[in-house]
Amino acid sequence: MKKSKTYDLVTIAIVAALYVVLTVAPGLNAMSYGPVQFRVSEMLNFTAFFNKKYIVAVTIGCMISNFLSFTWVDVIVGGLSTLIFLSLGVFLFDRFKKQYFFNGQLNKAFFYFALFFSASMFTIALELKVISGLPFWWTWLTLALGEFASLLVGAFIMDKLGKRVDLTR
Repeated sequence: MKKSKTYDLVTIAIVAALYVVLTVAPGLNAMSYGPVQFRVSEMLNFTAFFNKKYIVAVTIGCMISNFLSFTWVDVIVGGLSTLIFLSLGVFLFDRFKKQYFFNGQLNKAFFYFALFFSASMFTIALELKVISGLPFWWTWLTLALGEFASLLVGAFIMDKLGKRVDLTR
């Protein structure tokens, strides 16, 4: 089937909307913001391994989610951080993306990406230090641990989903 621009726009919009819903939905929003975060929506970062158009989708979803709860600074810093580090992560770990679960081992691309993206939380820790006066190192640690945990959970879900649903289109 030939891809269309309309199809691409619709799928980008759906993934962005899913990101927002998984961030701000009642019960999830309390753990999605602040110096200790566990954003369920971060699992959608892995959609970019299936198709690079989802980099835009996740970035838009992140920016809308940050707009709904924090400041314009978070929209810009969080959005740019997502765009840059998601793009860089997909570029760096693209060669591992064909390796799926084998004997219970996590896909190497997903694992390396989870580590990489967790380390990138220094941008948000720096933002929270400047905006709220929070301690940088402690905030970075808590953000990175929450990000890593949410990405590990997401890795299992997205790997299984990617085997059942065609996310490459």
